[in-house]
Amino acid sequence: MDSASTGAYDAVRTASRALATEAVHAGRDDLARQGLHAPPIDLSTTYPSYDSRGEAARIDAFAATGAALDGMPVYGRLGNPTVARFETALARLEGTESAVAFASGMAALSAVLLARSSTGLRHVVAVRPLYGCSDHLLTAGLLGTEVTWTDPAGIADALRPDTGLVMVETPANPTLAEVDLRAVAHSCGSVPLLADNTFATPVLQRPAEQGARLVLHSATKYLGGHGDVLAGVVACDEEFARQLRQIRFATGGVLHPLAGYLLLRGLSTLPVRVRAASASAAELARRLAADPRVTRVHYPRIGGAMIAFEVQGDPHEVIARVGLITPAVSLGSVDTLIQHPASISHRIVDAEDRRGAGVSDRLLRMSVGLEDVEDLWADLDSALGEHGEASSTAELQTAVS
Repeated sequence: MDSASTGAYDAVRTASRALATEAVHAGRDDLARQGLHAPPIDLSTTYPSYDSRGEAARIDAFAATGAALDGMPVYGRLGNPTVARFETALARLEGTESAVAFASGMAALSAVLLARSSTGLRHVVAVRPLYGCSDHLLTAGLLGTEVTWTDPAGIADALRPDTGLVMVETPANPTLAEVDLRAVAHSCGSVPLLADNTFATPVLQRPAEQGARLVLHSATKYLGGHGDVLAGVVACDEEFARQLRQIRFATGGVLHPLAGYLLLRGLSTLPVRVRAASASAAELARRLAADPRVTRVHYPRIGGAMIAFEVQGDPHEVIARVGLITPAVSLGSVDTLIQHPASISHRIVDAEDRRGAGVSDRLLRMSVGLEDVEDLWADLDSALGEHGEASSTAELQTAVS
């Protein structure tokens, strides 16, 4: 079988794979033919070449198109083989042509905004809530952008001739509010829709299949999955990926090869981790919703391992009393984390805007890990404090939403 036939065969074979299979094998398809089992880590920052004319031509081609370099690498800021394996795998999981990895989720979002601004499209339409730093980046205009905040129903009316992007996060950080991506994509018309898929991951939803042109991940979270890597990635079509590669090269927000290796390793267990943690989260959400010490529980319809809940008492006391659960920012790790968004992840958002987006001062956000659900409940039960007299139903209105 010649190389062209082999490539066609591989394309057909991978197109029919289940997500769990792709998570294990995407980005690693060539290893066995190289006599390897684990992906290699290429830590080189520069690469030797005795053909300087050829290198000049390749660099000129990249400057003109942003296409990934064929052949041997040139310099770490132009690309890295280990990082490229992760990008290939994530694109396959999200169902997009390409993916471009960055040093953090915020570096990834910044690159998208710069790519749109470079064409004169500086206006962004966005739906709250977003991750607090994403909100701040847009609101403060740090990259020269102007934002119009609206609800999903108002997106079409908020578009302008200079609108370069519509941004949503679903389920949203930290309230877990969900939007209808297909309806939002329709409202965007020809304006690219960026969907932050950090909380859901491609295990629970694939925004590109519902009309999003760009899918953003803080890969620090579920994609890495172990709290030991900082990264961001945008899954998208190849046309947009070329723009992002040029921005990444110019600004230097590259992902370290070791991080690329850890992310590729994390993807292999992503479906198992998300489904196991989601089962525990659903059970904890059910118990919290029935607890008189909790006034509201937010848990998304699509499921997932994130829970947000509002307490009757002092949320800071709950944070101070957890023992098994770790009181820390971030999410998506194998261990359970809890934090108070109004104090930490969304502190940078104006208090009025924060509360208007549903981030109340009594809201806690919990990322459920892989511990036994009974152990987690015992810790939560203790942290919530003594059971008091239950409020009336009218006052309490406990619900899973």
